Amino acid sequence: MTMNPRKILAIAWKDGLIRFASRSELLFFILLPLVFTYILGGGFNPGEADTRVRLPVVDEAGTPLAAELLAALEKSEAVRVDRMTRAEAEAAFDDRDAAALLILPAGFDTDALADGAVELELRQQPNNLNAQAAERAVLAVLGRVGRALTVAEASVAEADRRQPFASVDERAAYFDAARRQAQALLDAAPDRLEVRRAVTPDPVGYDPAANSSAGQLITWVFIPLLGLSGLYAFERQQGTLRRLLTTPTEKATFLLGTITGQVAVALVQMTLLVVFGALALGLNWGRQPIALAVLMVAFALASAALGTTLGAFVKTEGQAGGLSMMLGMAMALLGGCWYPIELFPEAVRTATKALPTSWAMQGLLDLALRGQDLNGILLEAGVLAGFAAVFFAVGVWRFRYE
Repeated sequence: MTMNPRKILAIAWKDGLIRFASRSELLFFILLPLVFTYILGGGFNPGEADTRVRLPVVDEAGTPLAAELLAALEKSEAVRVDRMTRAEAEAAFDDRDAAALLILPAGFDTDALADGAVELELRQQPNNLNAQAAERAVLAVLGRVGRALTVAEASVAEADRRQPFASVDERAAYFDAARRQAQALLDAAPDRLEVRRAVTPDPVGYDPAANSSAGQLITWVFIPLLGLSGLYAFERQQGTLRRLLTTPTEKATFLLGTITGQVAVALVQMTLLVVFGALALGLNWGRQPIALAVLMVAFALASAALGTTLGAFVKTEGQAGGLSMMLGMAMALLGGCWYPIELFPEAVRTATKALPTSWAMQGLLDLALRGQDLNGILLEAGVLAGFAAVFFAVGVWRFRYE
């Protein structure tokens, strides 16, 4: 048996032209895979964005006490202070862009606070949990300020008992100094309660970006390669394969040419998705390029060979299309391309070892998540190559021209 490279390339080129005869093929070849990879990989996730409740604050006082209160609020873990004018803040509140609104009125200073003649205005949206969180945060800050105020009032009373103040201004100055000192001492006081957050290691090694990039790559490449069965059925229905009987073209040459073309297209598609994952999701796919290339080639060959085997049994193009889609999606799901394989029962995880998608997903995650090199993915690549050899042998053996 001899292989004619020119025939193989001619068949590969012909199949490529047939596949991309419709421009809609580009939608499934690159556009949809990129969109799904980006969305499922957290491309729209703001990541470390501030998740505190937004609290518009109107400072009409402009006093040192108002500045201290705002500084304490800005340190809160519950609310995010957004300073605005009254008109801007009320517009945001009326449009329900803010759950609560805090107004520090004019005259909010130590004198008014000492006399108990000052009130803060806190507006809240009804039946809103964020508004309740904002209220608790404001009350907590006022409580700290109130403790300093209580200490300052006691200090003023004691000082006045020992030696009366000469004037109201002297009393006010002493009160302000005492309040500041009390606040400083309260801020510097050691924590009486130490809070520790326990961290339990997650047995499921899951990273949205890596799992999405690898899983979508496998899914969108695997299903079209299974679709080789439809290509064979189409050629058979059109009578092209019967005409091959009149030429010295052997079955292996025809199948190898078809597989070569579709594998080349699949490698281009995988390369584009890998580059997209690196640029858009920040994945370090280029850390082990040789290992990645070996794994991609092995997976593409195994998938195309499985499509060839399937093509030896189907009768019509429609039958091949439905079967390829059903098997492709089922194998992608069970292979861990959509959900972490660790979430499946032990029996299912063991059974999925018979699927090429499972080995491909494991190998890609070894590279993207676990930092493996070529030696670390040789087992997965070897198993995929074994799949390719078995499926291709069955496909050649069972292949029929009509």
